[in-house]
Amino acid sequence: MSTINNDTDTITKSKHRAVIRRVSSEKARAPQKSAPAVAEPPKPAEAQFEENVTKQERMLTLLSRKEGASIAEMMQATKWQQHSVRGFLAGTVKKKLGFQLTSSKEKDGARRYYIATRHGR
Repeated sequence: MSTINNDTDTITKSKHRAVIRRVSSEKARAPQKSAPAVAEPPKPAEAQFEENVTKQERMLTLLSRKEGASIAEMMQATKWQQHSVRGFLAGTVKKKLGFQLTSSKEKDGARRYYIATRHGR
């Protein structure tokens, strides 16, 4: 049998392997320490309400304002890209919902979109 020479002890390889197996199995059986659960502080009522607002509702709110909304404002409110905002205006606002969408160009060159109110109904 071959032996492993340490400075302090001489043990056989088989005994050495048995000790290593026992130590590793004890580590495997040891209870795992999990990170303590950190509770998040409760959110204010306003923040909870804002999370429940859909992007479509945000867009319609912006478009319903008297001054309307620019593409940049709608992009910022929804985190959409420009082509997605334009697609929403054409597909959802005009076709699906049937709103009359109008636009006007401001002095600064920015186009503002708004939903025209219906008179009489």
